[in-house]
Amino acid sequence: MPAPLTESHSAVFSPEEQESFYRLIASRRDMRHFIAGASVDDAVLMRLLRAAHSAPSVGLMQPWRFIRVADAAVREEIAALVEAERQKTAVALGERDGEFLRLKVEGVRECAELLVVAMAPDDGTVFGRRTMPREMALCSAACAIENLWLAARVENLGLGWVSMFAPDALAALLRLPPGGQPIAILCLGPVQAFYPAPMLELEGWRQGRPLADLMSTNTWDRPDA
Repeated sequence: MPAPLTESHSAVFSPEEQESFYRLIASRRDMRHFIAGASVDDAVLMRLLRAAHSAPSVGLMQPWRFIRVADAAVREEIAALVEAERQKTAVALGERDGEFLRLKVEGVRECAELLVVAMAPDDGTVFGRRTMPREMALCSAACAIENLWLAARVENLGLGWVSMFAPDALAALLRLPPGGQPIAILCLGPVQAFYPAPMLELEGWRQGRPLADLMSTNTWDRPDA
């Protein structure tokens, strides 16, 4: 069993630990297929949430809030919200609608644990976010989700980020306070196997681009400067 997440002020990581870390990143996947009826131990779930809560945040504002959906009826209502947006997305895609509808895009009903990540109402933090207040709160919350995602993978659990929902409808369902906004539905749980590559690549929907295509020096349009 992994050791509890603790502070480490001066850790020096060995080459073997470094290799494991990069292997972890390379093996992270956005999972949509879960083992129905499986469970996640409460101690494991708390390790994941502590990992998420250890994420950096601009001005130490920690804007993330985690809602564990334990009520089957609430989960079913969330599944209905996701399905409604899936249908609207298909319409927006036009000629690719049929291809899209054949994709499995979530595991809300099958996953062992369902979490919703929301941004808390703005607490007025100015430090580091005077010019981009909402963007920096969102980036901070996204860092927490990525921490949770990597922690789930190292625990050999699948995690899928679902973004297909109407934020106002989900906020009302979960009784978020004014100014609070849901940004992610996270499906978490045991899986039969992890995809060997991103699922959208395996399904031929889209191919990831190489890093070299996304880098430049000094300015956006001068890659060789």
